[in-house]
Amino acid sequence: MNTSDATFGGTFPFAPHYTHAPGFRMHYVDEGPRDGGVVLCLHGEPTWGYLFRHLIPVLSQTHRVIVPDHMGFGRSETPQDRSYWLQDHIDNLERFVLALDLNEITLVMHDFGGPVGMGLAARHPGRIRRVISANAPTPFGQADLLDRVLANASTSPWFQWIMQADAKGSLEAVLGQLGFNILSTLKLNGFENNAIINDGWISAYSAPFADPADCVGAIGWAKGFATGAHSFETPDAAANQAIRTKPALAIWGDADRTLGAEHFLPLFAAIFPAAQTIRLPGVGHYCFEDAPNTVASLISDFIRQS
Repeated sequence: MNTSDATFGGTFPFAPHYTHAPGFRMHYVDEGPRDGGVVLCLHGEPTWGYLFRHLIPVLSQTHRVIVPDHMGFGRSETPQDRSYWLQDHIDNLERFVLALDLNEITLVMHDFGGPVGMGLAARHPGRIRRVISANAPTPFGQADLLDRVLANASTSPWFQWIMQADAKGSLEAVLGQLGFNILSTLKLNGFENNAIINDGWISAYSAPFADPADCVGAIGWAKGFATGAHSFETPDAAANQAIRTKPALAIWGDADRTLGAEHFLPLFAAIFPAAQTIRLPGVGHYCFEDAPNTVASLISDFIRQS
């Protein structure tokens, strides 16, 4: 767990906030006017709120931008006696949102932040204002979800590695050293913008994984896929109908090697058939790193126009 207040060369100057509402010490960024509309940014594996460092200053001029670190990631605590399945992260986010009494939420989701955010939407559709997927799956009770997940896994280097490493019994050992192999993990997932790599950048992403005990969250997400332990939230009929009326936007880096557009954009279109989908050539899985200004502009414009 990274408990420092390091700004990583001034690239993450945001004041830390903490809550114990989810049953552990959860870190979050909270920037912008308190009476502004809420933008809730949800990261995935193996990142943390640092992923949104370029987006926060843009949106916080007019909106309240809240960026929590999931349990076991970033500056949040990594309890050793908790499970780290999808449903646990949904539970944690729900408690966080209720504790802060967040409403009129614009969801900005990346990677497994998609299933977590859509889980929140399934439970509390009335609190959601807009939905933005940025290389993030948007499962919402679709009948073909499992088929799409398995089809993607058959071609994704990351998911292929997870299955092979779990079968060989090496998954925990490798991911338990994320502090040392963070760059190779990001590259395997589809990080393309080599120009931004420097010591500070590597430190920002490796610092939360200083020793194996800090890596339990990252291990849990991968292990949950390998063992089928993750449980996707299924909305009831009312929630399903309510979310379909929300303004929505999909932004997808086409060079994503982890989550193929052909497998996951149809999930988004099934819920939001009239929504705009913007595909970014040459941009990888970590679109917020590969094209930060483009993605921030697209999100800002969409919020303003909707």
